[in-house]
Amino acid sequence: MAAMTLMEPLCPVPDIARTDMDAAIESARAAVGLPVGARVVAAMSGGVDSTVVAALLARAGYDVVGVTLQLYDHGAALKKKGACCAGQDIHDARLAAEMIGIPHYVLDYESRFRDAVIDQFADSYLRGQTPVPCIRCNQTVKFRDLLDVARDLGAEAMATGHYVRRAAVGNRAQMRKAVDHSRDQSYFLFATTADQLDYLRFPLADLEKPQVRGVAAELGLKIAAKPDSQDICFVPTGDYRTLIDRLRPQGREAGEIVHMDGRVLGTHSGITDYTIGQRRGLNVAVGEPLFVVKLEPETRRVIVGPREALLTASLTLEETNWLGDQASIEEAARDGAAVLARVRSTRDPSPARLAMEDGAVAVVFHEGEEGVAPGQACVLYDPADPDRLLGGGFIKGTTAVAV
Repeated sequence: MAAMTLMEPLCPVPDIARTDMDAAIESARAAVGLPVGARVVAAMSGGVDSTVVAALLARAGYDVVGVTLQLYDHGAALKKKGACCAGQDIHDARLAAEMIGIPHYVLDYESRFRDAVIDQFADSYLRGQTPVPCIRCNQTVKFRDLLDVARDLGAEAMATGHYVRRAAVGNRAQMRKAVDHSRDQSYFLFATTADQLDYLRFPLADLEKPQVRGVAAELGLKIAAKPDSQDICFVPTGDYRTLIDRLRPQGREAGEIVHMDGRVLGTHSGITDYTIGQRRGLNVAVGEPLFVVKLEPETRRVIVGPREALLTASLTLEETNWLGDQASIEEAARDGAAVLARVRSTRDPSPARLAMEDGAVAVVFHEGEEGVAPGQACVLYDPADPDRLLGGGFIKGTTAVAV
């Protein structure tokens, strides 16, 4: 392995906590849990987190191979701060790998990413859903296709820069929240299967973000001060509706805005402009605050009502994944297992129980839950051990609280 050379950061690094380098290396070694010298593929996005992972594993004595996926190509992404997986980020990953002294490969996954993530994102809006493309990306391109590449390269594990913990308990692995709950990404990784979790490693689980930047600065990595990726990576302008209009122009068909009591309050120019819970931009006035409570793509109607109409009593799941102790999520549902259910990445989990409704797994909340939208993920945690992720699924349908 080539010697690591140091390079000063291009600018002062904000929000840095001093980190004992030996302790960080030992933490990474413990997270990998393989003998020194084992081959590990490091998924390198070009950001500070994945770059620090590759550097720590190299320092820990592993045979590290860096792999970067080119997922899309936008000219604006070359200069936009906070984008990922294109342009400048690929350049940064290549330079970092050279500096660390590890081999590095860039794989063109644009067509796979378009089919599995971008097209699915646009189709979800046509169906009146609110998608989570980061989950789809992890579920398909990164944790399915890239794992196959890592195995083809002869690696015994693949490491990423996600803030989540993998814990080996008995003969199976658990997924747990990272020590830095403000950075925890377990919500976005709920679809990771047990087989995938056996192969994956997350060396940043015990570090907080300021410490990670501190490691990057101490190692002399140029990306120590690089901003975190923001918003949806393949929408560099942040205007996702323009992308949807281009990919699915049929979403621009006009329709009615209807109060849940049946009154027609106005018209709209496309159902893809609306999401469940939206209040702004309705352009109707009846003397009370109104929110989008339902979308009907088949009739192109946007249903609005008072805030209390957003309260959800239960929801049903599709495309489920299970990491709990029961053999399946269906078995847990038949047992009425207690869970903590998280319906948005920005929301705290709420007490609930699992059930079976018409052959589908359902989540029944102890109290009405707000902000539930089909297409989003409902991620489940263990009430007896709230840091443990049990699984989850995508929200298929909802039942409102009776008002």
